[in-house]
Amino acid sequence: MASILSTIRTAAQKRAAYNRTVAEISAMPVDLAVEDLGIFPGDAHRIAMRTVYGR
Repeated sequence: MASILSTIRTAAQKRAAYNRTVAEISAMPVDLAVEDLGIFPGDAHRIAMRTVYGR
């Protein structure tokens, strides 16, 4: 039972990190994201997926 709770807790933490990452990238000014960081805010979901889940 503890293993199931641990798995659920880990999944919830990863989902929260994913949501935070998407929100932060999406909220960035486009000029900062593109010119300084080389990322496009429209790719926020892909970037967050790779960052949090490694996919």
